[in-house]
Amino acid sequence: MKKLPAFTLQELLIVLVIMGILMLLALPNFLPLITKAKSTEAKLQLEHLAQLEKNYFLENSKYSEEFSQLAFQQEELVTQSEFGRANYQIEILHADAKGFKARATSVVDFDGDGSYNIWEIDQNFNLREITQD
Repeated sequence: MKKLPAFTLQELLIVLVIMGILMLLALPNFLPLITKAKSTEAKLQLEHLAQLEKNYFLENSKYSEEFSQLAFQQEELVTQSEFGRANYQIEILHADAKGFKARATSVVDFDGDGSYNIWEIDQNFNLREITQD
């Protein structure tokens, strides 16, 4: 009976423990990148909403406060169901004949620090981050 070269269970467990420690050390460095990637969702949704508002304004000489008039549909939030995909709640703060302001508020605390990411956009497509996560 010939012995095959292989790793022992102890060697495999030591390697897994070392990999776990390395991941715990690296994770805090990746959290800002995760937050930045997730905030792209807010930026894209707000820019899309601003374009819809601009089109509505050109047809009606005023901005709308109703998503239904703009044909904008909010994706289901990740906190609403297991099928939710959106991390940001989109809302129109105000809209009239002079302008509008819309806000995207995260429903998930990406880095676990207790603050939620907030973005806003206006009729001039001025996109700014109100609260960092």
